[in-house]
Amino acid sequence: MKYQCLVIDDDATIAETTAEYFNIFDIRTAYVLSYEEAEAFLNENQVSLLLLDINLGSRSGFELCKQVRADYDMPILFISARTSDDDVLTALNIGGDDYIKKPYTLNILLAKVKAILSRYEKAAEAAIAVSAKAVSDSRNDVSREMAISEGTFLDTGTHKLRKNGDIISLKAMEYKMLLYLLKNRGRVVTKDEFLRCVWEDEFIGEGTLAVHIRHLREKIEKDPNDPDIIKTVWGVGYIIEDQGE
Repeated sequence: MKYQCLVIDDDATIAETTAEYFNIFDIRTAYVLSYEEAEAFLNENQVSLLLLDINLGSRSGFELCKQVRADYDMPILFISARTSDDDVLTALNIGGDDYIKKPYTLNILLAKVKAILSRYEKAAEAAIAVSAKAVSDSRNDVSREMAISEGTFLDTGTHKLRKNGDIISLKAMEYKMLLYLLKNRGRVVTKDEFLRCVWEDEFIGEGTLAVHIRHLREKIEKDPNDPDIIKTVWGVGYIIEDQGE
């Protein structure tokens, strides 16, 4: 069966209440209470988004996130009473898309989930359209590559990088962010502009944005810790400078 959201939380009251609230507002949602139940559910059903707690009895939501990331491409939002910066950074670094601290307000959480689902649905539709265009372009031998730096190119047909002959996959949001930076080459893209024009989600925090930028740098930079391509303008945003600068 198809579900828009799966709540994974060992607190039965929170999990059931959240799922019940989402279903009232037509977000088809189920819930499970353990790591093992989550594995079984994902094997048997199609899910668009996960709400994942860190503490799952004797198992860890961090561990489950890494396993899910290896097999599926879906938004993962951590929901946890753990509030340390280390937990937040760990969640984002292993593939979480956001981190929501308990206690949360159900209507705010619902708005966030709706925004993310809408964004990913648009990305999926765009990917289908781009795939069809890529087939057409390849038949007509039309170049789809945008130069990033010497030896590194973005293929707008396949949404992948070509770096010194190697093909590197990008996640949907990584592609959108890199494409936006390239289209605005030579101009600083502010953090607010990224959130408004690329993420299309007012609820995403700057920490999540910074993590995605770092993941992009790991794929395109020679030294992600000393970037030559995607440069930070401290307190403002990010820029890819004009070639030759």
